[in-house]
Amino acid sequence: MQTPNDTGRLVRFSITVPENLLAEFEGSYYLDSRDNRSEAVRNLMREYISRERWKLGNREIFATITITYDHHLPELTGKITAAQHDCGDIIICSTHVHINHTTCLECVITKGLSDEIKKFIEALKNIRGVKSVNVNVSAEI
Repeated sequence: MQTPNDTGRLVRFSITVPENLLAEFEGSYYLDSRDNRSEAVRNLMREYISRERWKLGNREIFATITITYDHHLPELTGKITAAQHDCGDIIICSTHVHINHTTCLECVITKGLSDEIKKFIEALKNIRGVKSVNVNVSAEI
């Protein structure tokens, strides 16, 4: 029996879609950047599985969390760092860059159950002075 991570044997299957949907799909960016229609569909399936794992909450995922904030606000940097330390078991690494004189951007790469990652994101959103918190999820498939 194959697991979702098994990339060995390929299985051929067919689907039926409206002609206009297929035409739109074939003209989309997926096929512009992929080798063929099958690779485009495989990529869409991976994205769908990642989103579903994110919703379920009890499945392991990877997430990149991007934070922007005003580093001149008193104690803000310390609060962001404290939130990261509180969730250290899911954080793989982070990187910090200066966008301009007042704004910093931080990317935090995480791995863990989506519920735990969501708690970390909520903690960041609740810190006064954080301008934005964006997440991109991916699952090992």
